[in-house]
Amino acid sequence: MCQPQPEGLRVVITGKGGVGKTTLTSCLATVLAANDINVLAVDEDPQMNLPNALGLDHEAASRIVPLNLHADYIEEKTGIRPGRSGWGAMFKLNPDVEDVVERFGLKIRDNLNLLVMGTVKQAGGGCLCAENVLLDATIRHLALRRNDAILLDTQAGMEHFGRALSKGFGQCLVVADNTFNALTVACHSAALARQTGIPLVYLVVNRIAPGGSAKLERFQKENGCRLEETFDAIVELPAEPALEALDPDVTRIMEDRESRYAAAVTSLASLLNAPPCSCSSSATTHHHLD
Repeated sequence: MCQPQPEGLRVVITGKGGVGKTTLTSCLATVLAANDINVLAVDEDPQMNLPNALGLDHEAASRIVPLNLHADYIEEKTGIRPGRSGWGAMFKLNPDVEDVVERFGLKIRDNLNLLVMGTVKQAGGGCLCAENVLLDATIRHLALRRNDAILLDTQAGMEHFGRALSKGFGQCLVVADNTFNALTVACHSAALARQTGIPLVYLVVNRIAPGGSAKLERFQKENGCRLEETFDAIVELPAEPALEALDPDVTRIMEDRESRYAAAVTSLASLLNAPPCSCSSSATTHHHLD
């Protein structure tokens, strides 16, 4: 029996730092919004690069206060002001955050809004503090939010899976390039994504140059990680030299009808909108989206 997908499009985007994860998130958000889909892009990366990647100018982006630093809101919702929580502190473990997008969401353009969350504190096995409780509640709320496609741009690496923030999301894009290090991280991320209950996990290999697929084969032979068995689909995105010149507003690449990268991202958006059955017995599909 097919595992039911959460209502609406819910995608976690993760991967090793520097592999183009935020660029992909912003471009996916742009193409979905252009197709009349209400998109909420959520920035959980501490670097907070998503606002600039979506085209927000530096001055406007610098004024954004991430959700985890809104002390008044955190106290309002949890009953504890940040910095005062700790052992013995009494606060709400399941705060009502129904208004979080309306109060802190930022409209980027038609059909596209942004919520900058910031990241949680790490303390040993995790920090049970008001900020973390609020962010966890926000993710749970977003997973159940109707009429929006949610794209969650997570911090580099795999730490967010340890907090199980991704439960309720139906698909995960693990972004890598074809370096040994990035692909190793990707395999570990896929395993952790499965443990959180995400039904569909895709590998997106970014910046593939001609002949780059051979490096994937070599990685599998040397590492022992069978990518076709680990991921539900493998997507290759071609290298796009124009992105460097467009930085930081990389979404402008989606206006270039000659760009193979833009065409590939558009095809990936279509795949996310019509995902394969998560219990299919067929082999993993390998997409060269160029």
